[in-house]
Amino acid sequence: MPVTVRVRAERAPGEKRVAASPESVRKLVAAGASVEIEAGAGEASLIPDAAYRDAGASIVERGTAVGGGILFHVRPLSAPGFDALPAGTITIGMLDPFQNAAGVVAAQSRGVTAFALDLLPRISRAQSMDVLSSQSLLSGYRLVTLAADAFGRMFGMTMTAAGTLAPARVLVLGAGVAGLSAIATAKRLGAVVSANDVRAASADEVRSVGGTFIDLDLGTADAAGGYAKELAEDRARRQQELLAPHIAAADIVITTAAVPGRAAPRLVTAAMVAGMKPGSVLVDLAAESGGNIEGSVAGEQLRVEVAGGAVTLIGARDLPSDLAPDASKLYAMNCANFAALLLKEGETVLDFDDELVAGSAITHDGRLVNERVASALGQEVSA
Repeated sequence: MPVTVRVRAERAPGEKRVAASPESVRKLVAAGASVEIEAGAGEASLIPDAAYRDAGASIVERGTAVGGGILFHVRPLSAPGFDALPAGTITIGMLDPFQNAAGVVAAQSRGVTAFALDLLPRISRAQSMDVLSSQSLLSGYRLVTLAADAFGRMFGMTMTAAGTLAPARVLVLGAGVAGLSAIATAKRLGAVVSANDVRAASADEVRSVGGTFIDLDLGTADAAGGYAKELAEDRARRQQELLAPHIAAADIVITTAAVPGRAAPRLVTAAMVAGMKPGSVLVDLAAESGGNIEGSVAGEQLRVEVAGGAVTLIGARDLPSDLAPDASKLYAMNCANFAALLLKEGETVLDFDDELVAGSAITHDGRLVNERVASALGQEVSA
């Protein structure tokens, strides 16, 4: 009997994305799976139930697509979410296992096989399944539009008979996918953009999208998989000192730095914010994970007093959801492409010799099977 892929409406307040699109449904059906989608699950992403039906999915009432087979999800499932699933369910989506220990333990105790696409090994084969990249691309764009809205001035230089308007000076800290997207977007709007990152490849990547790389002469800090690793305390303090004049000169500061499994690195202190020009804007993508900018609060726009006026400090929250139609389209195909690894003639076959399967599996058959997660939670990988 073909495996059933189930997609629920997301339960998190304010979440507009959905883990299926008509295109992803067609891919799953072609792979031999049946697909069930809760009624109205795609409404906030502008996907009507009829579009899913036309692609080959069945529409079920809210609350009936509980689990069993394969369950796609967007936001990490909590412990109660896993507790509601039948044993043997396979879940595919973002899990945030380092910050969601209770969810991981619940998945293990319920006998759920949980795959965390946010831990997918970053190799060439994984590009079509890389939810971090697809969602970060949109986050970077949204960071700039938030900044532009709060800035209240034009980004690009404009010359008129009445005078010349200077371009905005934008500084991006962190040049991963979100940072590079932000640089490219700000450049398209006409800003003068500079950026910094601690990874070795960052300088060339920044220049490739039109930014000017700021070399702080601190050396590099690369971790496995193309990520940055946390700087030692003395280097982090020196980084702040060297960044201070660049921040003071900027009209807009956008921060996107992250270290997997750790709180976001603090790049901008309150004193550095106080040294900025009145009318400047700061946007912190990492506000939900500790914040790159001291004082940022996820989901809030704050007025911070500085000499001569105030600056605006925006703490980002779930930015891809603001662009739900595009975010859902990309995320849904990421999930379907990963599921295709598990589907053989409509049935699930888990090949743990495949590094993508093994690298993203967190729990399986009542066991914790991911070494990185087990270490972070103070446990051992189950035999």
